[in-house]
Amino acid sequence: MDSFEFNKIAGAVLGTLLFAMGLGILAETLFSPRHPPVAGYALPAGEEAPAETGKPAAAAVPLPQLLAKADPAKGQATAKVCTSCHSFDKGGANKIGPALYGVVERTPASHEGFNYSAAMKEKGAKGEKWTFEALDAFIANPKGAVPGTAMSFAGLKEPEKRADVLAYLRTLSDSPVELPKP
Repeated sequence: MDSFEFNKIAGAVLGTLLFAMGLGILAETLFSPRHPPVAGYALPAGEEAPAETGKPAAAAVPLPQLLAKADPAKGQATAKVCTSCHSFDKGGANKIGPALYGVVERTPASHEGFNYSAAMKEKGAKGEKWTFEALDAFIANPKGAVPGTAMSFAGLKEPEKRADVLAYLRTLSDSPVELPKP
């Protein structure tokens, strides 16, 4: 094969590649897809969350008044989502989370046989109690109330539903704690 024949073959290959590339650029120009300015769908703006201080946002109705109107039966229905991680029976076994029978006024991280997170153990070591207010804050935003907790629940935002759950938790005791006075 002489050099002239090689040049013809190389020219044909390069010419074909150049033609294919030019055809691709032309097709891309003619049939370019329209990209939206922002990827995805525009979602309605949610409410701005208050700074997470471990306490729920200022409620329109104080907790004692909510508890006075709370329904333990509704709280039991709302707490059904908790049964995948917690037991509510007297003497019930620990699951992913500790058993919650008698939790109101109990010291955090004090239920036997459960390995609590360091943050929860620290809260218990300070001598704190699970008061209605503390439970309300924890149920509203577990990670905000006890930073470093292992509980993965996002929180229950509705104050009335939290009050119902607290009323239900209050019934889970041999001697239920008195409700705070409104």
